[in-house]
Amino acid sequence: MRLLHTSDWHLGRSLHRTSLLAAQETFLDHLVETVRAERVDAVLVAGDVYDRAVPPLPAIALFDDVLHRLAGLGVPVVLISGNHDSARRLGVGSGLLSRAGVHLRTDPAGCGVPVLLADDHGPVACYGLPYLEPALVRDELGGARASHAAVLAAAMERVRADLARRPAGTRSVALAHAFVTGGQPCDSERDITVGGVAAVPAAVFDGVDYVALGHLHGCQRITERVRYSGSPLAYSFSEADHRKSMWLVDLDARGAVRAERVECPVPRPLARLRGRLETLLTDPDLTPHTAAWVEATLTDPARPPEPMARLAERFPHVLSLVFDPEDREQRPRRSYAQRLRGRDDQQIAEDFVAHVRPGRAAGPRERDVLREAFESVRVATARAEEAR
Repeated sequence: MRLLHTSDWHLGRSLHRTSLLAAQETFLDHLVETVRAERVDAVLVAGDVYDRAVPPLPAIALFDDVLHRLAGLGVPVVLISGNHDSARRLGVGSGLLSRAGVHLRTDPAGCGVPVLLADDHGPVACYGLPYLEPALVRDELGGARASHAAVLAAAMERVRADLARRPAGTRSVALAHAFVTGGQPCDSERDITVGGVAAVPAAVFDGVDYVALGHLHGCQRITERVRYSGSPLAYSFSEADHRKSMWLVDLDARGAVRAERVECPVPRPLARLRGRLETLLTDPDLTPHTAAWVEATLTDPARPPEPMARLAERFPHVLSLVFDPEDREQRPRRSYAQRLRGRDDQQIAEDFVAHVRPGRAAGPRERDVLREAFESVRVATARAEEAR
């Protein structure tokens, strides 16, 4: 059986306020074409279909469209909710959708009830484990305690119990949305730590032939049978070095796994540049990044004037600007309370200007503006008190 494993679409998400809707539509076109060209038997979507619980209407329209297209191809889809999704909203109409081959698994109580697929070699039981919030599902699943490892272990006990009742030779697949030990996270994943422990051991999933994971945005292999597909697009600059892809998984008659990566379209490369502003503006080695989405970290001792506008002249798609002066480590470190001690409002404001603009304190005109602002506030406050 040939499976296409994908996850973390995050439909509706932007990158530093830049809409990714067109890029997400291109990815979904690519997914449908891959299903058609590679003769995929089923699509596995391991959570985080949307970026938030109440997604924008254009994101819902994309999701609706791709489900119609996959159903039109006659290819079953097994889909679970992730920690970004609203399980209740995503699961609406699941009973009706299943008749069209779209199987939404958003209810923790259904962990042990598989979607039954079949090929020439017999049945494949496909179990969907939606994102399990420990405090909410512990009692329902009978977890030993309110932890990710405990509730996933309880869910997998239900999976193994159901699988034991199936005919001998039944192959098995599980979808889960979790942080599995050994996985490499990045900045764009929402923290799911509970009690300081978010990771679960891969051994929790023992007993099934293939585990399609979601949550981490980098495509990676935990074991030969336990893999993350990663997100199809980069959703933060921490993903600049990722190769975005899906797993094309072949499950043979005995449940052995062979998997290969299917590259996803790249709407625009990401580049993280660091250095003084003049260097970034003139270094010929940076020319290949002029068409990229850029995060620029400036190391100038003092913040240059209009850095974003000047960078945009060379890098028209610059999205993020970070200021990290070269001499920061040499500056004396004092607590915020220490910096305030003995200073009046005017001095505190001037200190703030120097803090956010290292190397260039407030000038005479700026000090006058601050003084006038504070005086205006004092007058307004006094008038308000008199009017009471």
